[in-house]
Amino acid sequence: MQTNLNPYINFKNNTREAMHFYQAVFGGKLTMNTFKEFHASEDPAEDDLIMHAELKADNGMAFMASDTPERMEYRPGTNFSLSLSGDNAAELTTYFQKLSAGGTIVMPLTEAPWNDTFGMCTDKFGMSWLVNISKSDQK
Repeated sequence: MQTNLNPYINFKNNTREAMHFYQAVFGGKLTMNTFKEFHASEDPAEDDLIMHAELKADNGMAFMASDTPERMEYRPGTNFSLSLSGDNAAELTTYFQKLSAGGTIVMPLTEAPWNDTFGMCTDKFGMSWLVNISKSDQK
């Protein structure tokens, strides 16, 4: 699997609606999981919020999204991240290390509730990055 770079958009309690809209526009396969499904709710009000949505259009276009729980800051206009994903652990770990150098590690690369390795950082220019290393055939 190659490494992919995708936009990751954060919404405030309307990810489900937004992603259905984008699916109607772009077509493709839409998958969504709630905070409850990943056992990541810190408040029952978060249970049905979308923790991760992914739209893969037939033309290869893909993007992801999630709801922003009350415990996290939501600022429209800055509500997006860049997401690197794939199964090449060495390559993605190197990207994470280089992107976080001089920046801030928000969440170190660690096993995630969905069984992949996941981390978040903000680079020295203020860009937010999400790195997901798929468990399948990690290299």
